[in-house]
Amino acid sequence: MIESSPFVFYTERRLVSLTGLKVRNLSELLSALREVSGAAIFYHTHHQYLSHHFEKPMFYNDFALWVSHALQEERLAEKLAAIDLLTFTTVRQLREAIITTIASYLSENNGRSRECPPGDEFHFCKSMSFVMPTGIMAHDVPDFFAKLPHITNVSLYFHFFEARLRLERPTNDFSRWLADGNQDKLARAIEKLDPYIMTLDELKSEIIKLGKQYLEG
Repeated sequence: MIESSPFVFYTERRLVSLTGLKVRNLSELLSALREVSGAAIFYHTHHQYLSHHFEKPMFYNDFALWVSHALQEERLAEKLAAIDLLTFTTVRQLREAIITTIASYLSENNGRSRECPPGDEFHFCKSMSFVMPTGIMAHDVPDFFAKLPHITNVSLYFHFFEARLRLERPTNDFSRWLADGNQDKLARAIEKLDPYIMTLDELKSEIIKLGKQYLEG
C-alpha cells in the first residue's frame, strides 16, 4: 500500500450577511439569481445541511421553501427541491440549473407569477468562510478511521460539501486523499455516498461503517 501525505482535518467559521437584495415574485427571483454572487447561491442551497434538525425539513433548498410558502407555487417548489446537487461540481452549474428550472416554469405559465404577501419577500444572504486546521491529523488509513469519530459535523461538512462544490474539486476530500494513497476501492465507496439524502451524523456513520469493513478485510 502506498500512503499519501497525512490527512489534515479542517474546520470553518462562517460569517453570514444580508446582500441587501430582496425579491417579491419569480421574475424578480430569476433576475436576482443571474447577478448574485456564487457565495449567495451556495448559502441558500446548502446552509440547512449544516443545521441540526430533529426532523428533516420538507425543503433544504431556501428557494424551494420560499416558492412554496410565500408564493404557493408547489409544483415549482418540488422541481427546485428535486435538483440533484450531487451532480454539480461548480456553483456556476448549480446556478444555471436553478435559473433554467424557474425560467421553464415561467414560460409554461406565460410569465405569470404571484407576488408574495408584504413581509414575505426573499432576502438574499451570503456567507464567508474562514477555514482553519482542527489540530487533528491522520497519518494512514487506520489512523484516519480512528480519528474520524472525533471530528465535528462542521469539519465533515467542510470536507464533503464546501471542498467539493465551492472549491470546485471533483470529489470530496476524503476520497481524494484515499485515492492518492492507492485506496481506490475505498475512495469510490465513500464517493458514492449521497450526503444530500442524510444528516451529517448519518453520513459520518456510513463512512465509519465503510472504514470498518475495509479494516476488517
